[in-house]
Amino acid sequence: MKTPAEKQNRTSGRIISLDIGTKTIGVAVSDELGITANGVCTISRENEKKDLVRLRDIIEPYSPCEILVGIPYNQDGSLGNRAKNIRKFSERIRDSLGLSVKYWDESFSTRTAEQTLIEAGTGRKKRKTVIDKMAATIILEEYLLSRY
Repeated sequence: MKTPAEKQNRTSGRIISLDIGTKTIGVAVSDELGITANGVCTISRENEKKDLVRLRDIIEPYSPCEILVGIPYNQDGSLGNRAKNIRKFSERIRDSLGLSVKYWDESFSTRTAEQTLIEAGTGRKKRKTVIDKMAATIILEEYLLSRY
């Protein structure tokens, strides 16, 4: 558990969370105090250049202090090919926006999101459109909770 002094030393401002997949990118944002997480959107991927432009257009209005990217670590903690590709793309996002990037284990975030949507009675078609946004929200919620 962190002391009040340690809590005060954290960077303040909004945090953007990304769940980067091969076909889509889920986006979520925290409030300025870093307490709550809200889904923003899911974007369909086209190519790296267009993806970076779209992300910049979505992210910049929030004026975040950092970007949080979900990484699919292997069970032994190593990075597989998918995770390595996500890290490379994340570095391009960092360079494009000039923001620091942190990584967070996204294990089971998509499964958790899907289960939550199923339990809420969300139809299959609707689930496909919101699942990555919800996964990004779950990643961000876990990160925010870990800071306290």
